[in-house]
Amino acid sequence: MRKYNIIILTDRDSWIATYVAALRNKLIKMGHNVHIEEKFPSGRNFDMCFMLSYSRIVGREILARNKHNLVVHESALPQGKGWSPMTWQILEGKNIVPITLFEAAESVDAGQIYLQREMVFAGNELVEDLRSCQGNTTVNMCLEFVGNYPEILSQARPQKGQESFYARRTPEDSRLDINSSIKEQFNLLRVVDNKKYPAWFEYLGKKYRLEIYEE
Repeated sequence: MRKYNIIILTDRDSWIATYVAALRNKLIKMGHNVHIEEKFPSGRNFDMCFMLSYSRIVGREILARNKHNLVVHESALPQGKGWSPMTWQILEGKNIVPITLFEAAESVDAGQIYLQREMVFAGNELVEDLRSCQGNTTVNMCLEFVGNYPEILSQARPQKGQESFYARRTPEDSRLDINSSIKEQFNLLRVVDNKKYPAWFEYLGKKYRLEIYEE
């Protein structure tokens, strides 16, 4: 089996860090040379560059250094491009969320698709469970690409259909409506992060924070 030079770009302190470390360890056990970086290293070229939960803009010059630049995105591209696609789909009431591994291009979320899977939820998972499914599925798809390379390239297909975009979420998106029931807002409670972007509401001129945990 051929050994590859692989870099994984990911944001510092991202929730996905544990899964990225697991991916690196599994790739190393397969014999590959693997680096995890927050910023692409100057003067380096790689066989594969995985960008996982990575918010920096990667320009043409960096893309050109690698044979493949790969992204995992939680939607059925070209639908659901943009930010936090799994969160938005959970808020839409979906319990089956597609996840796509594709080749990065200069245009946002626009490259050829290699793999597409589905994440299936029961409808009662909180953000930790949602992230666990997303993280494990991401790792498995990356391993599948590497393990079946280069034959997997024959599966590449262009994105087809009408594209749509999700906006970047802000703290305002975690705001609860005090006039709506918990049941009506449960999907919002499922996707909030108790530390980074907790649920909150205002009442009589005061702002209150609400945290949710599974017993």
